[in-house]
Amino acid sequence: MTRLKGKVAVVTGGTSGIGRRIVERFVEEGATVFFSGRRASLGVEVAKATGATFIEADVAREEDAARTIATAAAGNGRVDVLVNNAGGVAGGGRLENTSLESFDSTIAVHVRGALAHIKYVSAMMRARQQGSIINIGSVAGHRAGYASSISYGVAKAAVIQLSRCAALELGEDGIRVNSISPGGIATGIFGKAMGMDPTAAEATAEQAKIALARAQVIPRAGLPSDIANAAVYLASDESSFVNGADILVDGGLIGGRRFSEVAQQAQAMRALFVS
Repeated sequence: MTRLKGKVAVVTGGTSGIGRRIVERFVEEGATVFFSGRRASLGVEVAKATGATFIEADVAREEDAARTIATAAAGNGRVDVLVNNAGGVAGGGRLENTSLESFDSTIAVHVRGALAHIKYVSAMMRARQQGSIINIGSVAGHRAGYASSISYGVAKAAVIQLSRCAALELGEDGIRVNSISPGGIATGIFGKAMGMDPTAAEATAEQAKIALARAQVIPRAGLPSDIANAAVYLASDESSFVNGADILVDGGLIGGRRFSEVAQQAQAMRALFVS
């Protein structure tokens, strides 16, 4: 598998879940991969398992974003692919109880962090007139009601729009910017949203599969590999004419109601009129 052979890639939030699987798939496809994260112990573990290079960093800090890109470029002279994947759970609750500090933190990680990494990678990509930037959005960024946190939904909508805006500017210099919007993906994020310790939450992915399998038309949970495979496509030359797109990988979750649900409702309605 050599779809990314010779490419240098940076993946933020690569220590677990979707990010880790993207790191694994990029390495499998021949890329030289650098990935960042805040949890050093997990970073070391992933680096040892994949051969990728770990950079301890907080994406919400501009200086960390600059250092991440500079580190990846130092030994290679370039970065060909950037995946802005880093994210996390956000505080939920009703509007009147929303913490503005928590809102600011969510925006800082998801939106400001993505913008900072794009800022520092774009100059070297412009110089070479090529590059692929991939931002991880969410179905919650398309429609309300798919996240328990208004902060998360707003942040992901901003990430998707950031991708479009950047695509129209950078596309003129041969740089493609696209986003991927996952649906329900079986990772530890659901356990984290319930307040579990991050390590314990990672072990709940199998439990999440059971609930998620009933959430969309395709009767199985989404998996990190589903998102990683889409990322491989967008990072590869196979997608050289794809720019400003958002790829929904959600099993049909936001497409509408399932046929079986419509049929059940129709049957119930018919029963009201037919004695």
